[in-house]
Amino acid sequence: MKERNVAAPFVTSEPRPSWVTLVLASGTLGILLVVGIADPAASSHFPPCPFHLVTGLHCPGCGSLRATHQLLHGKPAAALGLNPLAVLLSPVILFSLLVDVLAQLGLCRRRVVKVPSWVGWAVLTVVLAFGILRNIPFWPFTVLAP
Repeated sequence: MKERNVAAPFVTSEPRPSWVTLVLASGTLGILLVVGIADPAASSHFPPCPFHLVTGLHCPGCGSLRATHQLLHGKPAAALGLNPLAVLLSPVILFSLLVDVLAQLGLCRRRVVKVPSWVGWAVLTVVLAFGILRNIPFWPFTVLAP
């Protein structure tokens, strides 16, 4: 019987199939192209956040599209004001996707990095804490709201 690692729900040492990585990369590039062209703050093409629509609260992802648009237009300070967590995590996400794509194309070797199980839980805790803190209605927490 194969043993499951219940303590690390976000980390896997098995590589994804090549088509999954290429679909993720293509989708990411397509989304970045659309968000770079159309300003989510001024366009009706983007749906509102369903969590914010139902509860009136800001989820950890609220402001991410607008922050991405600002980053793509070279305005990191404006992006940080919309969603600092998304801005800080985006280089890590993009780098890991880039390494996956380069490995699939045979341009670099994929290295399996052993990440301790607590890292996944720490990231989850930070995201949840950010979601809670950005909804506290007084300074300095109001700075975190989009």
